Amino acid sequence: MREQRVQHYFGLDIGSGSVRCVVGMIESPETGILSVIGHGRAANTGMRKGVVVRIDEVTEAVVQALTEAERVSGVPVHRATVNINGSQVIGMNSRGVIAISAGNREISADDRLRVEEAATIVKLPPNREIIQVFAKNYRLDGQGSIKDPVGMQGVRLEVDTHIVTAATPTLRNLDLVLEKSGVQANHHTVSSLAAAEAVLTRQQKESGTVLLDIGSGTTNLVVLEEGEVQHVAVLPIGGNNITNDLAIGLKTDLDVAELVKIQHGGLSAHAKTGPLSVLVNKNRHQFDAEEVHMIIEARVEELLEYVDKELKKIQRSRKLPGGVAIVGGTAKLPGIADFAK
Repeated sequence: MREQRVQHYFGLDIGSGSVRCVVGMIESPETGILSVIGHGRAANTGMRKGVVVRIDEVTEAVVQALTEAERVSGVPVHRATVNINGSQVIGMNSRGVIAISAGNREISADDRLRVEEAATIVKLPPNREIIQVFAKNYRLDGQGSIKDPVGMQGVRLEVDTHIVTAATPTLRNLDLVLEKSGVQANHHTVSSLAAAEAVLTRQQKESGTVLLDIGSGTTNLVVLEEGEVQHVAVLPIGGNNITNDLAIGLKTDLDVAELVKIQHGGLSAHAKTGPLSVLVNKNRHQFDAEEVHMIIEARVEELLEYVDKELKKIQRSRKLPGGVAIVGGTAKLPGIADFAK
């Protein structure tokens, strides 16, 4: 009996605070369920706000994460889907139009690819390039809201798309890191899109939901409605900003501020009261809980105001029945869901 070849899938998330690698495999083709068989993590000190600033340090972090994932899974990693980050990631809307060639006028899969390709013919600055294209809906001879036109008949096919672009220098630096790490990028994606696939239900994607991936250096935002990506943005605020504010406000070191945030951070009803303390290098540091709470609340409020500005750009502020899904390291902050409401 011929042995079936197992297919493995590799993901690499190069974040501002850490690099994570995950290895997955399909257990059986019948179910199509993906199982995680290995993962690795390494602290990353070579990035700022999602952009590579020290190539060697990022390379070292990627190699560590890859090595750990390979050791756990027993599978070598040569290619992976790689996340792009940073405020230079920008989404834009575009429309493509094609004529259907003479014949039976039936829309083929090739026609669908052609019209999506036509939508990518947009004027971009010389230092930007397209990383992903999402078809929102198709229009055939004036009839709109078509999800898949293949098999239908018509003479003029249009598509509304959302195109995600990134700065070319950022992509080249990331490719250089991957080259030094001995791994190739299958394709690039934005972390919020990967998170949306992992955590949102079909109903949330249909009704309209915004997903926030709050990392250490940036916050990734994606709006999904009618099952399609409507808007993508990356905001230059993350968990590190809360730590920096605490360090300044409490007049203490960054490592102490980080521990205060992790051990005692909270919003509104979940915030602690009275004096609180942390132990760092055998030294105990004491702070006022109300002051800690006030500093954290001010920064999270600013972040959510930025999110609301993005939603206002696409007329979706307070108009998403699916609400907000919050993921990422800062999502662990107690009370953040109630505070966002």
